[in-house]
Amino acid sequence: MSTPPLAPTTAGNERHGLFLVILAGLGMVGPFSIDTMFPAFAQLSAEWGVSEFALQQVISVYMLTFAVMSLVHGPLSDALGRKPVIIAGTIVFIAASVGCALSPSLGVLLVFRALQGISAGAGVIISRAMVRDVFSDAQAQRTMSHIAMIFGLAPAVAPVVGGALLVFGNWRWIFWFLVAVGFVILILVVFFLSETHPESRRTAFRPRPLVAGLISVIRDPGGRRLAFTAQLNMGAMFLYISAAALVIGTLLGLGEGDFWILFVPMISGMVLGSWASSHLAGRISPVRQASIGYVISLSAGVVNLAFSLIPATQGLPWPIVALPVLTFGLGLTFPVVTLAMLDLFPDTRGAASSVQNFVTLLGNAAISGIVAPLLAFSFTGLAVGSLVLMGLSGLLWRRHIALVRITERDASQATGYEPFD
Repeated sequence: MSTPPLAPTTAGNERHGLFLVILAGLGMVGPFSIDTMFPAFAQLSAEWGVSEFALQQVISVYMLTFAVMSLVHGPLSDALGRKPVIIAGTIVFIAASVGCALSPSLGVLLVFRALQGISAGAGVIISRAMVRDVFSDAQAQRTMSHIAMIFGLAPAVAPVVGGALLVFGNWRWIFWFLVAVGFVILILVVFFLSETHPESRRTAFRPRPLVAGLISVIRDPGGRRLAFTAQLNMGAMFLYISAAALVIGTLLGLGEGDFWILFVPMISGMVLGSWASSHLAGRISPVRQASIGYVISLSAGVVNLAFSLIPATQGLPWPIVALPVLTFGLGLTFPVVTLAMLDLFPDTRGAASSVQNFVTLLGNAAISGIVAPLLAFSFTGLAVGSLVLMGLSGLLWRRHIALVRITERDASQATGYEPFD
């Protein structure tokens, strides 16, 4: 059975919407730190004489360390409380951003990007656990959807902001901007964010219980299925995000100020899907909602592939016209899959969030560093890759729901998955 959430009044600032805004801001830090860099690739290549493949590691190194450290942030927040871990992570993120801004070479930049990745995950991971700390059932789905709407804007806004900063200065301005973002987040967390995980619910701050929480999530078949379901689902969109520099610069022949052409449609679809999810919460079952989302995304993926194969639809807007429909479906599935993972492990939600993020980020690091460079030679390659990722995610989700229903029927009782029946 799920541990009862705290009353919403525990986070008193939620009544004014500030609680949700802070959580969304924490979730935005990760994608913002990735996507603001894409317009700067040309400058970095010219300044240091490095290849596009080498520059791609600016993204993959960040995501790799983000993934590894994500296994630590959640369990630490289960033991120490949510707020102290977020504060520590934000301080390290600010220091790492300063180091990036002052880097004299690609090697040094990669070191500080790794440090950024180590710290940025604290807010993303813990903010999701905080939603389930405070809210339950349909309200949790609505809240997660509202947050997804806000921080879903980050991938669309980030490259536009990065391009705008390059108009006034060089690539280092991007990292100084991230320093400013970090300070704003730090102030909001310190002075306006309430603790949602009281001492009475915390795990022991010892290595063995912390590791045991992670192992229990990893060893659970349902936890593994949901972790990979989420990764493959988001990977269908992230393939295009990580290949943005190649799509805009190589395939479309556009400039560093044109990244919005790719990002705005994709993220608009994601935001609209999240909005729809919030309005569907409590009206239809989450399982049905996620199934509808998969049908929409897969249908859009097929259309996207067809456009890439027809000679008459090779130029704009056809290579991107189906992407917002694909991400709309993703916006319907994301809150359901995320909450399903948290509800499987009500006593160690931080650990569950950590494992889900670890798998997602590790997969996205592979997409960014290996898959995207291999497939971004054409829109057809990207369309095939995205469709395959989404299809595998849909199959895993269907398998998970079938097994849960079989278990519930045989046991004639709930299995900790009640909100998703």
